[in-house]
Amino acid sequence: MILSAPALAQAPAADAAAVDAAAADAEQGLGEIVVTATRSAQSIQKVPISMQALGAEKLQERQVKGLSDFAALLPSVSFEGIGPGRNTAFFRGIVPAGGAYASVGYYLDDMPITGTEVPDIHAYDLERVEALSGPQGTLYGAGSLAGTIRLITNKPKLDKFEFGYDVEANKYGKGDFGGQLESYINVPLAPTLAVRAMGYYRRDGGYIDNTPNNGTFNDGSSSTLTLGDNNPNTSYTLDNSDIAKDDYNTIREFGGRFQLLWQPTEGWDITPEITAQKQVARGYFGYDPRVGDLEVHDYDQTKNDDRWYQAALSIHGHIGDWDIVSATGYFKRRTRTLNDYTYYTVTYDGFGPGYESYLQFFDNCTGSGASQQCQMINPTQYYHADTHRNKFTQELRISTPKDWPFDVTVGGFYQRQKNELNTSYAIRGLDTITGYTATGGGDVAGGLIGVPAMYGIAYDEDGNPYFDTSDVINANGNPLGTMILGTQAVKGDAFYYVEQDQLYHDKAIFAEGHYNITPTLKLTGGIRYFWTDYKVRGFAGVAGSAAGVGCTTPLPDDERLTCVNTNPNAADGTGRYKEDGETHKVALDWQFQPDKMVYFNYSTGFRPGGFNRPLRIRSLGKIVNVAPFKSETLTNFEVGVKTTWNNIFRFNAAVYYEKWNNIQYGVVVSGAQGAGMTGNAGKAEVKGIEYDADLRLGKVTISTSGAFNDAKLKGDFCNFALNTETESIAQLSSCTLGEFVEGSSPPTPQVAAANGTRLPRQPRFKGTTSIRYDTDLGDYAAYIQGAALYQTGATQDLNVESNELLGNTKGFVSFDFSGGIKKDGWSVTLFLQNAFDKRGQLTRNTFCSIDFCANSSRTFTIKPQFFGIRFGQKF
Repeated sequence: MILSAPALAQAPAADAAAVDAAAADAEQGLGEIVVTATRSAQSIQKVPISMQALGAEKLQERQVKGLSDFAALLPSVSFEGIGPGRNTAFFRGIVPAGGAYASVGYYLDDMPITGTEVPDIHAYDLERVEALSGPQGTLYGAGSLAGTIRLITNKPKLDKFEFGYDVEANKYGKGDFGGQLESYINVPLAPTLAVRAMGYYRRDGGYIDNTPNNGTFNDGSSSTLTLGDNNPNTSYTLDNSDIAKDDYNTIREFGGRFQLLWQPTEGWDITPEITAQKQVARGYFGYDPRVGDLEVHDYDQTKNDDRWYQAALSIHGHIGDWDIVSATGYFKRRTRTLNDYTYYTVTYDGFGPGYESYLQFFDNCTGSGASQQCQMINPTQYYHADTHRNKFTQELRISTPKDWPFDVTVGGFYQRQKNELNTSYAIRGLDTITGYTATGGGDVAGGLIGVPAMYGIAYDEDGNPYFDTSDVINANGNPLGTMILGTQAVKGDAFYYVEQDQLYHDKAIFAEGHYNITPTLKLTGGIRYFWTDYKVRGFAGVAGSAAGVGCTTPLPDDERLTCVNTNPNAADGTGRYKEDGETHKVALDWQFQPDKMVYFNYSTGFRPGGFNRPLRIRSLGKIVNVAPFKSETLTNFEVGVKTTWNNIFRFNAAVYYEKWNNIQYGVVVSGAQGAGMTGNAGKAEVKGIEYDADLRLGKVTISTSGAFNDAKLKGDFCNFALNTETESIAQLSSCTLGEFVEGSSPPTPQVAAANGTRLPRQPRFKGTTSIRYDTDLGDYAAYIQGAALYQTGATQDLNVESNELLGNTKGFVSFDFSGGIKKDGWSVTLFLQNAFDKRGQLTRNTFCSIDFCANSSRTFTIKPQFFGIRFGQKF
């Protein structure tokens, strides 16, 4: 359970006695842990699913501040990403690499914040974090294919005033100083009215150094670009000295929450709340071992400005003996992102001659007409995006009276989400350039660089460029000029631009019930029927993509969606996808002793499919169709035990087998200029064991949890390729290991991954163990604790060729220590995390597609050594 103190749900009045009893038991033994995973308050030992809970004390002891921190303490959870607010969690090795929906539900109380790259919710004034392993689609819907994470906040209390604050100063071992200030208050305003508020400010010092490149790349080679030709007169040397900085990956964050509890009449609770947060994270949170330990070479700014709020209204009441819950929520998020994208430019530079038009751009000209001479600008790319997400959610649940021989909860769910994407893969100043070098212009005999061209350039039979005097492109140009007037910008300074409006609708009806076959044998069943639809409209591509649908570039800066190429086959250009289906579960649990249970759980999950936009193929000079991708399904078979022994030892374990069909996987197709699509990679099976245990022997508490996971592909994953006859992209109908797709350039293996290939990102084993000693030092209560985190290595991509380029992460063990004293409501805590400063590797990621950018990948690790002091008071 990883919980050294009880985590008590905000229970209805009928459950108050049980909650009080749980609190009393905590002083004598392990205590009862009450959770709301099944939408009702009950002991975690009575819930027939594999789950874990991290209580408030454990969150504080282990210095949990956000997703990456608590994910480290949950053995079945892994994640990938490049920093705070840009991480995505996974369960049990179910790691999709494509698709429109997340595979893990992410909830703040009853409201979903489901999606990929979820916000890094600050973990303060939380009652607990619940992690539910396996499909949770019956109660939690499409975003919970593989599991669900729930952050449960402390609720307003009517019967007492509370106030507390915590101040922390900290430092990364060789990195920078940081700190945070947190506070909460609970005020009863009347016998039936109370408010609770929380606020905080946090600054994390950095620990990654952006070091000067000193004229070389990360492999020691010269950082001078040849700019897509063999001409010694065209080059550009990259230098990052202007932005080089130690400890550059800092975080500044502030936010708060306000809640109100009103009981207008007996048996009714109305709880409106709002949570808001702003987080600005600078730099990458991974490093490049080729540069040095915790070092990188960045050539442009990297920053993620993430701000969001969630407003929610919960109404809980009774009509007669029927229990009614209404949960309404509105979530709004805006992220503005800057990324260094230089290594994409470096990749294109490595392709050799014929890529001048991607790399040579000119401005700052003198003269005019045929005598005009322009200077080359910095050709490196950077990424900037402005993304808006708005989500409205409504759920209604009704439960049968408690004196019925069975209990059933039925409900309905509605969600509407609109995303607005504005994403630029850009070059600074591209929108104001005078011109760019024509393809072949760098190597044409006698060609003048940066001078307006009169003639177009063609190639002879031997592949040599020459001036085609029959192709006059500018009568006022120079006969030896190679510069085409105008810009390659699509919109603003973007060389490649994505501008889309996405609209999701999700509707569902569901029911889950329990029936006691005997006093100790209970049957649980649930079903959910869903309807989902998705629309996307917008533009994605380069200037040639816009020209292909009749648009003139650059597109106007002050208007959106003036050029649409999402679905040329539809009259309005909109891509559409809709689907309906069902998911279900059956569980049987036997409480063979009051504190011991064995259970069997069969459950299914789903993740909707979606629309693929057509892609532009460079060799064809036009766009081709891409088939939609299908929905994923996950079937889970689980047998588990939950036991407590004399209230001093608790042991829970589950053995599971999961079948994963139609794996959604992002693919970059050969010839599509780095553009991607989502396909279905086939089937996989996952076998595993999860366990957690707590032992309390007087003043000593030992807690441990772990998960063994064996996840493999079932059958060959046939690659995706262009079919030149049908002018469409689809999965190969058959494939042979060791053979390549005919006509693909670069060569594409027919088999992306063979039968038995290990699924990526999930270590085979992951676990944590802590030992805590509590004692009294005179009038002071004191404790000391040591903890270990350990996991084995993991592959990083399902595609075997891509994984070989990235390389596997290595296993590691790290140790944390903490100790503290408290008296009369105040406490002081000292902590040391990753005491021996290990580089525990979690994931390895690239700036762009792995084929292009593997040589500039970054390794993301656990925090380096981190220590500090924390002082708090509670009144």
